[in-house]
Amino acid sequence: MIKLAVIYGGMSTEHDVSLISGKNVIDNLDKKKYDIYPLIITKEGKWIDKREREIKDVFKLLKEMDAIFPVLHGLYGEDGTLQGMLEMAKVPYVGCKVLASSVCMDKVYTKVILEKAGIAQAKYIYLKNGDTYIDDNFEEIKLENDEIIKLVEENLQFPVFVKPSNSGSSVGVSKAKNGAELVKAIAEALVYDKKILIEQAIVGKEVECAVLGNEEVKATTVGQILPAEEFYSYNAKYENQESKVVIPADLSEEKIAEIKKTAIKAFKAVDGSGLARVDFFVENDTERVIINEINTMPGFTEISMYPKLWEAEGLSYSQLLDEIISLAQANAK
Repeated sequence: MIKLAVIYGGMSTEHDVSLISGKNVIDNLDKKKYDIYPLIITKEGKWIDKREREIKDVFKLLKEMDAIFPVLHGLYGEDGTLQGMLEMAKVPYVGCKVLASSVCMDKVYTKVILEKAGIAQAKYIYLKNGDTYIDDNFEEIKLENDEIIKLVEENLQFPVFVKPSNSGSSVGVSKAKNGAELVKAIAEALVYDKKILIEQAIVGKEVECAVLGNEEVKATTVGQILPAEEFYSYNAKYENQESKVVIPADLSEEKIAEIKKTAIKAFKAVDGSGLARVDFFVENDTERVIINEINTMPGFTEISMYPKLWEAEGLSYSQLLDEIISLAQANAK
């Protein structure tokens, strides 16, 4: 049997979602194949075993495992920090390595790499500390609020989305339709990160594609999000029962093939391995495929798109977990 530690919870704003994902993973693992060690990280950073005892020597325990499945979303779990620790422990782990994990957690630097790869994305402005504009040459320019509003009006156009660069599940994300809302949205995003991304809003279908693999990468068909609210906020994702997903998306076969190809290209561009969910918009007027983000540890809840997409390809939840764990072991060799 494979000694497998499943780590969930974590110190990020996505702690509660991770708890649900982790429990789902454990419930769907083949108990004949895996000797499962559930490990919960509390919001305060304590590591707890299944008997709710604090683990004193985490590193020693991890080194005893055959593989690790970190079902962690957001900072301190999906951003390369834990991945670096697992590299030091020399134990195979599920998901992307340090570089891809850290790059994809940071929306700004994801954009820099995808721009280099020639993948279409929404126009954006990068701010630090809410008042420092980082231009195309990474020069820092201090601006007042009215100057930031003017910059957005001249380079993008309202409405815009304001996002913390390092956050997930749409936490801290706001839509701004004018200058006053922009200033308020920047303040909201600053609660979660000092690096802020202001993106031009794209009017179109919101779609997602699941990828799986190390060197040889496969992509699923495309799923479409039908949010119950104005955009796919945290509440719309996890709490509003009116939000729906459609698999396959209401798109032509040619458009689905284009999205699949772009998802694999983006995954490889960030040096991804194991798995990821790649999110896109298909613009209403132009039918352009515009990448939104790459999620290196997508949700594994019952309603999560990633396992649903693979199920549509004929791979059950349990079979998907087997495949992901096998990729982790192969990637460590």
